[in-house]
Amino acid sequence: MGQPIVRVSHVHKFFTRGSEQIDVLNDLSLSVQEGEYLGLMGPSGSGKTTLLNLIAGLDKPSQGEIRVAETLVSAMSESELTRWRTRNVGFVFQFYHLLPVLTAYENIELPLLLLSLSSAERKRQVNTALELVGLTDRMRHRPGQLSGGQQQRVGIARAIVTDPTLIVADEPTGDLDKKSAEEILNLIDELHRTLKKTIIMVTHDQRAAQRTQRLVHLDKGQLAEADLAMAASH
Repeated sequence: MGQPIVRVSHVHKFFTRGSEQIDVLNDLSLSVQEGEYLGLMGPSGSGKTTLLNLIAGLDKPSQGEIRVAETLVSAMSESELTRWRTRNVGFVFQFYHLLPVLTAYENIELPLLLLSLSSAERKRQVNTALELVGLTDRMRHRPGQLSGGQQQRVGIARAIVTDPTLIVADEPTGDLDKKSAEEILNLIDELHRTLKKTIIMVTHDQRAAQRTQRLVHLDKGQLAEADLAMAASH
């Protein structure tokens, strides 16, 4: 593992409801090494998904800084963030977020349509992603013709098709049966090993958590005690 690729520095995130301020993250600092597979755990409402969304540029901190590679993500405008996410972040969601009218191939191709690539380049990258997730024989199927595990494979292929800097996964096995969940975790392990991707995964699943290289616990918007020393050492 190399230098920190993600640096979260003294980040606060709060929302206001009427005159009340609701703190979600409270002076949180965390670094993630390049090529690391990090798990985020914690009770509901602890701020895990909020932290993931901030790192991925889907939301902005109320205070503090977030850097991914050398980019100060927390200072970017909405249009800059949209462009940055397309090139740099692959998303894997619990409920897949596939478009039902498109085939597996077309769903995977979607992020590439935002980049200036030729149709031949797009085809090559989609086929590579399909091969990596073992779905070449299902490329013409629509989501409704695929099992939950296969839909999540399409979701993972879509996440890796742009060759992103970072993959973020929010409860990727949360909607799957035990066997499919195991297959998806094996696939994420394989991507981590072969593509050397930096992966940050939010999970409630102890089996998923055991696959990660490092596990960080959040509680009430802060790193739990056991993780503070480790975060400081990175």
